Formats: sequence, structure tokens, C-alpha cells
Amino acid sequence: MDLCAERVVIVTGAARGLGRAHALAFAGQGAKVVVNDLGVDLDGTGPQNDAADELVEEIRGDGGEAVANGDDIADYAGAKRLVQLALDTFGGLDVVVNNAGFVRDRMFANAAEDEWDAVVRVHLKGHFAVSRHAAEFWRDQAKAGNSLSARIINTSSGAGLMGSVGQAAYSAAKAAIAALTLVQAAELGRYGVTANAIAPSARTRMTEGVFTEMMAQPESGFDAMDPANVSPLVVWLGSVESRDVTGRVFEVEGGSIGVADGWHHGPTRDKGDRWLPSEVGGVVRELIAAAPTPTPVYGAQ
Repeated sequence: MDLCAERVVIVTGAARGLGRAHALAFAGQGAKVVVNDLGVDLDGTGPQNDAADELVEEIRGDGGEAVANGDDIADYAGAKRLVQLALDTFGGLDVVVNNAGFVRDRMFANAAEDEWDAVVRVHLKGHFAVSRHAAEFWRDQAKAGNSLSARIINTSSGAGLMGSVGQAAYSAAKAAIAALTLVQAAELGRYGVTANAIAPSARTRMTEGVFTEMMAQPESGFDAMDPANVSPLVVWLGSVESRDVTGRVFEVEGGSIGVADGWHHGPTRDKGDRWLPSEVGGVVRELIAAAPTPTPVYGAQ
């Protein structure tokens, strides 16, 4: 039996790259897929195209069920329309895969306010808005006595977990998404909803122009950067089998799956009284010496 048979899944930013791979993988496992995509350029600008409709036709041509949506997921009303489309078309909603986003890379000292706002908006508010409307539906269903096995799957990034030179806005938004995932897991579990995040590494429009050599497609053998390598984990997280997994961030690349170890309490010194400024320096150095060495920021010299 298909892993996600009859489950209704929203995938944002689904027309290309990781989102496309996720949508195809869910459809291949029997899910009914809402393909959301604005069809814009890598930086979020440019004319809309029919990429979402084309993917829907591909899924239907393979015998699956899908519907296209062109709403802006960072627009609160647009996100509500997206969730409502799933309900109206397929009669329910089981999984939200928050994937949509774009980049406007810039060294921090050169970052412009409008670039910062645009990147944070699409990634962080986009994750919030779609999940918020889905959570309201699931909460109401649970309060009405219906048993749920619903899923939120967010997309963070190595940049969000470790930081990335030249990507301050993107890194900040992706870090916030990891924290948002923890809060969603803690608050929504009572309704039968899990929340997890992935930090994927794959060949997409965002990565192939920056990490050209790393993302190059090999002439033969296993293509480790194929975005389809990430989707099996996403599909499993969207299935009923993952009901006991929540509040986790997974790193996934090629054939590798790992659980990221995030912020945790480290060494502490308690004086039992207020510290003098002259005392703090020595204590801080002792604490740093006792703490694990942080993973370097991507791109740092």
C-alpha cells in the first residue's frame, strides 16, 4: 500500500527544485497534492509562468490527483485561500510542506532594507501564514472529536543552523524557522499534529549558481545533489508512520540523513550574587574553554 494513500498534501514552491521533487514523491505514494507556486524568478521577481499547472498535468498524466494554486504564501489572505483550496478540492488537509522561498544574497554591510524584508517575508512569514491557517482547521477538527494525524514539515537550511557568509537575511529567517518548528511541535501535539523541519542540501536554483562545482551533475553514478534524494524523508515525515517524531530538525543530503543537534544549555558558573564587570571576563573565558567549539559559519575564512 502507498505510504501516503489518500492523504491531502500542500507543497509550497512546488513547481521546481525541491518542491517539485516533493510533490512528485507524494503523488507517487498516493497523496492528493496541492501544487503551490507563483512561478517567479530566483529572487522572487519577474512575470508569473505556468510551472504549477504543468506539474499538475504531469501528476495527473501519471494517474495521480493534484490541483494548482498561485497564491502568495506570505500574504495572510492568500495563505488562507491556499488552505481552503485543499479543503474544497479534496475534502481535507493532512500535510503542509513549507518549501517556498528565494534568495537575495548580500554581504551584511551591503544589505538593503527591502532585500532583508523580502527574504524574511517569503521564508518566515510564508511558513507562519500557511501553517497558521492549517493549524486552525486541525484544532477545530480535534475539538470536534475527530482523530488527526496531521503534519507540518518546514524547510530550514544549513545556513539557518550554522550561518552562511553573504546570506544574513536568509540565515536569520531559516534559523527562525527551526525555532518556530519547536514551538509548533510543543503547542500542536495535543491536536494530533507533528512539526518537523529539514535542512536539505541539493541542486536547486538557489544553490547551483553559488556552489557550482559542488552542485554539478555527475556524468555517471549516484547524483548526490539530485533534489529527489531529499523527498523520501519528507514523504515519510508526512505519513502516518511518523506520528511519534516531532520537534526535530533533520539534515539531509544525497544518501545521508542526520538529526541536527541545536541550541542546548552549556557550562554555567553561578556566583550566587551579582557579578562585578571586572570579574566577568575571566568567567566567560572559562565557560568558553569548557564548551564545545561551535561549527564554523559556512563560507567563513
